[in-house]
Amino acid sequence: MGIFHELTVKPWATDQGKVDDLHAGGTSPPAARKLALRVFLAVVAVLFTLLVTAYSGRMAYEDWRPAPQVSLLWANTLVLILSSVALQWAQYSVRRGRIDAMRVGLLAGGTFTVVFLFGQFLAWRQLATMVYFELTNPAIAFFYLITGLHGAHLLGGLVAWGRTVARVWGDFDVAKTRQSVELCTVYWHFLLLVWLVLFGLLFTGNNLDVLLKLCGIR
Repeated sequence: MGIFHELTVKPWATDQGKVDDLHAGGTSPPAARKLALRVFLAVVAVLFTLLVTAYSGRMAYEDWRPAPQVSLLWANTLVLILSSVALQWAQYSVRRGRIDAMRVGLLAGGTFTVVFLFGQFLAWRQLATMVYFELTNPAIAFFYLITGLHGAHLLGGLVAWGRTVARVWGDFDVAKTRQSVELCTVYWHFLLLVWLVLFGLLFTGNNLDVLLKLCGIR
């Protein structure tokens, strides 16, 4: 009986059971943070998709008049691209242990983002001072809603960015900082993609038929 027991025992099952007990009821913190970001980005994607659909549907009404095109948005778009590139550089650097380069990339990414937000504020003021500005124009209301929501999500990202920057001076856990940089980079790339779609939407002008076909409305 003792020999049979020794032959049938599964030592790996005991070891795996200890590992399972250790992680029972949850996931590791890095995996949990990645999952939380993915879920949040999915929700944000749905929100902006509904916003684009509503904008496209509203364009079909006879009283629709395109909002004046604010040329400053072109410069703002370039600045946001630079912020995303800077954070990508920070991620590239931290993966290779180049801490100083990572710090430069992080600071540049945050600085460009602040410049973008300030540029958006100037675009609001520029639109408000235009001679043919009409508050009752739904296109202008959408302009404020679209740019405001996008800016609010960037402000939220800056909070996470600030916490990451605060960790990278002095002694810090490289592994945790690397993940924070990677999550910030993913978030910035996502918001850049969202902005490019919204930017194209705001500059659609009178190309109503094309936009409605792309959205499946016509």
